[in-house]
This record gives sequence, C-alpha cells and structure tokens, in this order.
Amino acid sequence: MRKLAIAAATTLALLGTAAQAKTTVIYAGRVITDAGKAAQGPSTVTITDDRIAAITAGRSEAPAGAEIVDLGDKTLLPGLIDLHVHLTGDPGGDFRSEAVEPAEWGVVVGAKNAGVTLRAGFTTVREAGSAQYSAFSLRRGTADGFITGPRIIAAGPALSIVGGHGDVTGFREDVHDVLDQGYTCTGAIECAEKVRKASRAGADIIKITATGGVLSQQGRGLEGHFSKAELDSIASTAHSLGLKVMAHAHGARGIEDAAAAGIDTIDHGTFADDAALRVMKAKGTYLVPTLMAFEGIRERLGKGIYTPTVEAKVRMTLADVGKAVTRARALGVPVAFGTDAGVFEHGRNGGEFALLVKYGLTPAEALASATTVAARALSMENEIGRIAPGMSADLIAVDGDPLTDVTVLEDVDWVMVRGRIAD
Repeated sequence: MRKLAIAAATTLALLGTAAQAKTTVIYAGRVITDAGKAAQGPSTVTITDDRIAAITAGRSEAPAGAEIVDLGDKTLLPGLIDLHVHLTGDPGGDFRSEAVEPAEWGVVVGAKNAGVTLRAGFTTVREAGSAQYSAFSLRRGTADGFITGPRIIAAGPALSIVGGHGDVTGFREDVHDVLDQGYTCTGAIECAEKVRKASRAGADIIKITATGGVLSQQGRGLEGHFSKAELDSIASTAHSLGLKVMAHAHGARGIEDAAAAGIDTIDHGTFADDAALRVMKAKGTYLVPTLMAFEGIRERLGKGIYTPTVEAKVRMTLADVGKAVTRARALGVPVAFGTDAGVFEHGRNGGEFALLVKYGLTPAEALASATTVAARALSMENEIGRIAPGMSADLIAVDGDPLTDVTVLEDVDWVMVRGRIAD
C-alpha cells in the first residue's frame, strides 16, 4: 500500500511538472533553420520552456494555454553569435581609467551592454577579456534571468607576457604592481600555471594576447609575444582541462606560431599571410576577423582620443584590414563571426556582416559565420546556431532575407534567448 502511495505521489509530481511547462508558438512568414539551406515558407515553430520542440510548415493550431507570437511576414532565423566582445567596456575611454575605476563598475557597464547586444540579435557572445570576476558575474546574471542579455562564454583576464598587450602598461612600475591581475607569465611552466589559475577562477575559455595589440600602450610592434614553448604549454594545458584557447593576434609570424601550437581561434588576424593561413587550415584553426573594431577605430582617429603610441599603430594597420578574410576564404580556413564590440559602440555588431561580404564572403557564408560556424568554434553546434528540435530556443526575426541581403541583420525586430522573449 505504501509503495502504491509513493508511486501515485511521484506520478502526480511528474504531471504537475509537465503542467507547468511553458509552450510558445511562433508564426513566421519565412524561416531559415540553417544558414546553409534555403529559407522555408510560412512556418510554425513550437517552443517548450527553453527548447525548440517542432518546426512545421504552414500555420499549425496552437495548443490551449500557449503563448502565441505572430511575426507576420518576417524572417525567423537562429540567434546570432559574436565570438569577440568586451561587454564591460565602452569605446574611447582613457587607458588611465584602469587606475581609478573599480572592477565592480565593469559589471554596471556590462549589464547595460548585455541588454543592448541582445536586442541587436546576438543571443550568444564570447566575452574576450575583462576584470577577474566581472564577466563571470554577468554570465550568471544573464543565465539566471536577472540581467537582460545573451548567453556569455567568459574568458576573464587575458594571459599575456610581461609588458605586452594585455598586461598593464603606460604607468610607473609601482602602479603596475598594484593594478596587475596576475595573469602575465614567462616560460612554459608559469604559463601552464596561469591557465590553471584561469580555469580555477571560472573561465569558460582561455584568452591570450599572442602578439602586440593596436590599442595598448605597448609600442613595440604587432608581432609575436609568447615563445613557441609557451604557446605549446598554454594550448596543451588548456585542452587537458577541456578548455579552448582564443588568441588576440595581428602579426603573421605570431599567428603562425599560435596556430602551430594548436590555439583554437585567431582573433583579428590582420596580417595573416598565406603561410600562416596554411598552418591554420592544417590545424583546424578558425579566423575571427573583428572588422568592425577597425571601423570604430577609424571613426576616432585624429580626434585626440588615442595616444600617439596607439595612433601610430592604427595607421600602420588600417590598409591591411580585411585582406586576411579574402585569403582565408580562398584557402578554406573557416571564418567565424566576431566584432570586438567595446572598441566601437555595443549594438552595432551587425555591421560586421556587410564587411565580411565586402571582403569576399557570400551573404549565406556571412550568416553561417555567426551561426553554424561560430557554434562549431565553440563546440556548441548541438546547442545553438540552428533551428531544430532539441536546440536552445535562441531566435531572432528581421524584415527581408539575410541570405541575399545581410544588411537586414543590422535591424533586428524580435529576439528570444533561452526561450525568453527580450523586451
């Protein structure tokens, strides 16, 4: 008798759980389930809680109690993925702010930018470098629904060489000592230790600055920073922990060394030549071009925003922006979407699509770079990047057809992330 009572109670509990499941039915005039496939005509997409349950042709009858979203003749497609953002920063800030603004302020700025980014259609982002815990706090806040924003894959502080891009530079040495977050490393053993430290702190991915950078006060060019032994140590240690590595990299030889070590994505890749790209191709390394970053930089050049050190590096770089995308496509290197938002205003991320097309991608390839290709770069292709049963309910709607005109992705009308409709 007691067993029957327990079984009945269990059954009632399960029925109660099922009864509480939320169903959302979406009607759209056109649906792109996969960037590599033609758009479907009028369709119904059914969402159960945070998962896509079904996609059917035409206008299916909604079950009782379902929330109905009628998008009219709009195009429904997977939520977009940006593999390189800095949510905790805004463009044009003085580098000396590092010495006066608390890390907590980054969470306030990040909460603002997370909402802006989501409303621009980006339902997943890779946070590419922040103070120790700010991006991790944002990650939890958006996951739990406390903050309006995308799914966040967070790196935390970047690993760098002493005095290199990513390290605190431009101050007196005693100030450097106070501001140092402890993620510089010298030698293979210390670099392995810092990867483990980042993992312990909660990083989803390891970010390194493999070469000099354009916007830092480090003025010794844009070539390689880490030794080959250090790069090998970083990659092998991260991979042993189940973490991928993303590398800020501009100079060709620095890119080549990073790819040879097994670094998973090369971000920026500005001066990547055929030799570097062939190594990337052989290793399966993705290029994340961040072309919009240079649009933001170009807009601020000569206005007293950047120091002379930075301006000199900017002028050295601009003529080569975009060439790596053309070369990468010709050689079969996968191009994944990333913008470096924070160097320009958050919310303008969609401008990257037109730039990718300008430098050789087709509209369908550009859309794939921000959906299926980016999802594979994250090893999340069974979770995001497509509209299919069982996938996360990350969806956006636009007017027009992004498979023929990518500029429609600059004006997103409706967004759902993890089954939640953005306000």
